[in-house]
Amino acid sequence: MARGHTGDTSKRGFAAMDEKKQREIAAKGGASVPDDKRSFSQDPKLASEAGRKGGEASHGGHRR
Repeated sequence: MARGHTGDTSKRGFAAMDEKKQREIAAKGGASVPDDKRSFSQDPKLASEAGRKGGEASHGGHRR
């Protein structure tokens, strides 16, 4: 087992909250940045490039 892992699978923190509370908190994350400050909303090419790089990183540059 990994160091510090006791095998206990009980939920704690965010995972222990009810779904409604989790959704309330998660919704705030998307609303915390004004539209004009979101770089991808301002530059679709930047978003496309980031997606391409992410795909290469997660798949090692190979299509599966």
